Amino acid sequence: MQVIPARFFRSIICAAGVALAPVALAAQGLFSPAILVDEMVITNYEIQQRARMIEALNSGTDPMNLAREQLVDDRLRLQAARDAGIEPTEEEVRDGMAEFAQRGNLSLEQFVEVLGQNGVEEQTFHDFVRAGFAWRQLVQQRFQARTTVTDEEIDRALSGTGTGSNVRVLLSEIIIPIRPGTEAQVQNLAERISGYRSTAEFSSAAREYSATATRGEGGRLPWQDLSDLPPVLRPLVIGLTPGEVTAPIPIQGAVALFQMRQIEETGYAAPEVASVDYAAYYMAGGRSAETLAQARVLASKVDRCDDLYAFAKGQPAEVLQRESLPPSELPTDVAYELSKLDAGEVSTALTRANGQTLMFLMLCSRTPEVTADADRQQVSIGLRNQRLNQMAEAYLAQLRANAHIVEK
Repeated sequence: MQVIPARFFRSIICAAGVALAPVALAAQGLFSPAILVDEMVITNYEIQQRARMIEALNSGTDPMNLAREQLVDDRLRLQAARDAGIEPTEEEVRDGMAEFAQRGNLSLEQFVEVLGQNGVEEQTFHDFVRAGFAWRQLVQQRFQARTTVTDEEIDRALSGTGTGSNVRVLLSEIIIPIRPGTEAQVQNLAERISGYRSTAEFSSAAREYSATATRGEGGRLPWQDLSDLPPVLRPLVIGLTPGEVTAPIPIQGAVALFQMRQIEETGYAAPEVASVDYAAYYMAGGRSAETLAQARVLASKVDRCDDLYAFAKGQPAEVLQRESLPPSELPTDVAYELSKLDAGEVSTALTRANGQTLMFLMLCSRTPEVTADADRQQVSIGLRNQRLNQMAEAYLAQLRANAHIVEK
């Protein structure tokens, strides 16, 4: 299903009167074929129009390439719908156009006027909605019967063990340690990195300067639910577009930077976390090779937080700290490292005492915040929609693989 995220849609209200960057298509041959999809023609004019609409909606960083991809997918969607006997009526398409405009608190007439001020014909918007409407009908007809959700799956979702979030982010990280006397040097380095827009540049800096376990992968992190990040980081991260880097973020004994690689919206939000149970075992020597080696040995011998008590036996009580706190009360650096861990996993990225003490940080568990009146029906709908989207994407990928696509 072709969906433009709501966070981008708000920009349409400000789009009127803003000059668009010129689209590099010569007038000559504007209506000639640019792409053939199983002998269905996509013209240069259609690409130009879709690119202008994408730019007006601020829904892509490369409007021309995204326009080509979207139009190819739309041809495949429409053909698959026709093959299944689905053909949206004009009334259905107009209703869909009005509903889309309403997302920006505009009437259909106002929305079409704004698009026109940006050089986008109403027919372009009409074709976009028509393809999306036909595809939704096809997906529901084809896959609805296969999206049954069991009571057990709903229970898992309500208890916080289900997957899914309204927003997921794909980040890269750099955490630069600050040692006594290096404060100004580290700050200058961090400010320079914060200006990067290339993922290759950021990854190179991560390999050279970062103290985290991801430095070997260029700082690249796997997909994370936005709700799993520390509350203080969420507004900083959600404000990034792909390629952008946060301003330097001071944390205890270090400076952190994050680059957005990709962001994704889904249809279901998992329950918020009520508390995080974690253990911190403090090891003398900081990030020295010897201490890090000892930490690796320790990590191989412990599977859960309770195992750490045996290693702390006979040492001062402050060597092992075990706490259960709401996410908002966790120290920012601790909260961020814990957000990357599953229960029983360990981080050795942090230090204390001006870098002289290594923090062996272990996540014990997360307790979800489940309200007594949680709506099982809404959870069921969310899980079904998520499953339906996954089936739709797989089906579209199959259509692409089987299609004969020729670029002119």
